[in-house]
Amino acid sequence: MIIIKNQTQIQGIKKASIIAANTLVHLEKYLFIGQNTEKLNEIAHDYIISQNCIPAPLNYHGFPKSICTSINSVVCHGIPNKNEILKNGDIINLDITVICEGYFGDTSKTFIVGEANQDIVQFVKITEEAMYKGIQILKPNILLSELGKTIQAFVEKYNYSVVKEYGGHGIGLSFHEEPHVCHFYTKANNLKLQKGMIFTVEPMINKSKNWRVNTSSKDGWTVTTQDKSLSAQFEHTVLITEDSYEILTLPNI
Repeated sequence: MIIIKNQTQIQGIKKASIIAANTLVHLEKYLFIGQNTEKLNEIAHDYIISQNCIPAPLNYHGFPKSICTSINSVVCHGIPNKNEILKNGDIINLDITVICEGYFGDTSKTFIVGEANQDIVQFVKITEEAMYKGIQILKPNILLSELGKTIQAFVEKYNYSVVKEYGGHGIGLSFHEEPHVCHFYTKANNLKLQKGMIFTVEPMINKSKNWRVNTSSKDGWTVTTQDKSLSAQFEHTVLITEDSYEILTLPNI
């Protein structure tokens, strides 16, 4: 069931979303060569708690940490680890979801550590552009499938591919709600958008034509590209408004 949010709920979700976005801003200053991802997890956890909120991933279906840290060929759900050290040229996605007064906000961003070659810089830039191109078409009465069509057509011009096993999701009153949001074209995403819907737009893009992924048999969480190519992701929580959209996960610090 898709939950159409009322004004009280929208304001609560917006507050949670801003704090999630602020957490990313806070973390960025700690992204440097030699840093370990467990330390990033600790910094994010402490910041979220200081805002009187809760890190949603912690213990969610057994996930052991407060944020996801996905490096290079890790597509999503990377688990912070003190032995995972950032190197020059790495790309890392930090995925932040917080619960504030019972409401959820979810955002992520891919960062470049130190300096990377122009090919990688372009890949990260195109991934972010793909998210925004998808968001910019959103409004009431269009089909959700138009989002996936827009994103897929854009990234495939660069010989990149959209991961199909994972997508966006409704959010707000719980971590994962309906609808499931595909970032590639499928007629199954034939939902007509309505004012008051809130969901994430979070395309995971592989730097190759192979969109397939594998999930670690060791930890049951870490998802990697099948061909070991790089993968990047950007994510916003988005509200459908009267005649357009509003991005809720924008920082205010």
